Amino acid sequence: MSTVIKCVDRRSPAERAGIHAGEKLISINGHGVEDVLDYRFYGYDRDPVLVLEESGGGRRSVKVKKEDAEELGLDFESYLMDEPRPCSNHCLFCFVDQMAPGCRDTLYFKDDDARLSFLMGNYITLTNLSPRELQRIIDLRISPINVSVHATDPKVRSVLLGNKAGADSLEAMRAFAQAGIVMNGQIVLCPGYNDGAQLQRTMEDMAEWGFASCSVVPVGLTRFREKLSRLEPVDRECASRTIDQVEAFGKICLEKCGSRLFFCSDELFIRAGRALPDEAYYEGYVQLENGVGMLRSLIEEFTAGLRLEDGPAEASPYTIATGVSARPFLQELADRAEQQFGVHGQVIAVENDFFGHTIDVAGLVTGRDLIGQLKGRELGQRLLMPVNMLRHGGDVFLDDLHVSDVEKALGVPVTVVEQDGFDLLDAMLGRK
Repeated sequence: MSTVIKCVDRRSPAERAGIHAGEKLISINGHGVEDVLDYRFYGYDRDPVLVLEESGGGRRSVKVKKEDAEELGLDFESYLMDEPRPCSNHCLFCFVDQMAPGCRDTLYFKDDDARLSFLMGNYITLTNLSPRELQRIIDLRISPINVSVHATDPKVRSVLLGNKAGADSLEAMRAFAQAGIVMNGQIVLCPGYNDGAQLQRTMEDMAEWGFASCSVVPVGLTRFREKLSRLEPVDRECASRTIDQVEAFGKICLEKCGSRLFFCSDELFIRAGRALPDEAYYEGYVQLENGVGMLRSLIEEFTAGLRLEDGPAEASPYTIATGVSARPFLQELADRAEQQFGVHGQVIAVENDFFGHTIDVAGLVTGRDLIGQLKGRELGQRLLMPVNMLRHGGDVFLDDLHVSDVEKALGVPVTVVEQDGFDLLDAMLGRK
């Protein structure tokens, strides 16, 4: 734990109160501060009183003049003011265990930290949540908590998580439900383990426990599964059967509580060979970060962008590189743009040689696969690629290649496109 202040933001309430870097934050309004949750929660109120410990060991109290919800303006050595808590599970489907060698170091760390669930939206299993931490979440009314559920049968959940605590942590979900803590869920569908009757039980339990929403996503299997448990991929039949089951239960939930609660990911519809649902299905895209409605949202935004534009447009020919699953959808959008504006574009699906061809999403395409499959092909004068191929906030692929490496190898400029239909249209029309 490190509550030593690294720096104080300029013109912040803390700076105006005379707080300095190097001091240690002990408490806020009489409440001890252990990590970022305490800091964020107790620092929310108007005009809090902070107890600080100076480098020499002496302590002083400072009243900070600020409004409710205004940031204090203190920065610490780490975002959490503590070390991230590693995962204690050995999930049968864990993607980190299926990572290839040679990827960037951060991809091999598995976290299972309740604080990151609240602050960053991470999904956690609750298996390493101590009774004290559970009670603190309830006492501080921390919501929402995003939970990797997968199954509510105690034995099945323990097997899937590779951890006996998988069964015990179900009690944490019940405790959160009774305390009114908002929970969102995720179910990674593993055929033969948590589909069929097990999936039905899980959905019924989660609905009873008051989960606000839950995504159902197919298990991702790479070619790096030596010495790991055998798992079957979600095929067309399984995907179709799962969609029917989730839809049937979703209709019951919709009638009872006004929300379908359970949503199938885009991947399941693609694998089943079914059309994507219309926009109303997604209820405001409550599970967008889990791949539920990403393509529908992109299509709807792109369509709105087309309506706002006047053609024709002057732009050079381009190529979009994407994963196998998204190619048909993006090609349709490129064709619509060409019809309206006369700008020619093609979409190339990049097979995932790095992780294996069972992985078909754009977010796991590597720089070397881009180069290996696009080099020597006619790409036009520009290459567009989705931002989710890159590390968040950076320009690095999963295999540590940079966008500049791709540009140099292919001899064309690369435009990174946000997961946004308006941004995609701007890129097609050469406005980025």
